[in-house]
Amino acid sequence: MEKTPQYKVIVSDRARQMLAGHIRFLAQKSPTAAREVKNDLMNAIRSLHQMPERFPFLEAEFIPPNKYHKMFVEKWYLVLYQIKDQTVYVDLYLPAIEK
Repeated sequence: MEKTPQYKVIVSDRARQMLAGHIRFLAQKSPTAAREVKNDLMNAIRSLHQMPERFPFLEAEFIPPNKYHKMFVEKWYLVLYQIKDQTVYVDLYLPAIEK
């Protein structure tokens, strides 16, 4: 059986700051919900160490084609990332407005 290659996952400072700010905001209303969202997002991001190509490319005006992959997490969150060699770079996390 062939072993699936492992990728290193690096989250940018900007993406970390966006996630932290959103979790702080949620925690003001519901610490339990904030904890669950954080865990869901972190688990999804960590899962990119295997088969990060499984998510489609982002197709948007003013974004170079085939540059960023998009991953929706729990319908409400969008994670954008690039794959270079054996490294996944998580560049942006956003509460998703629409799919």
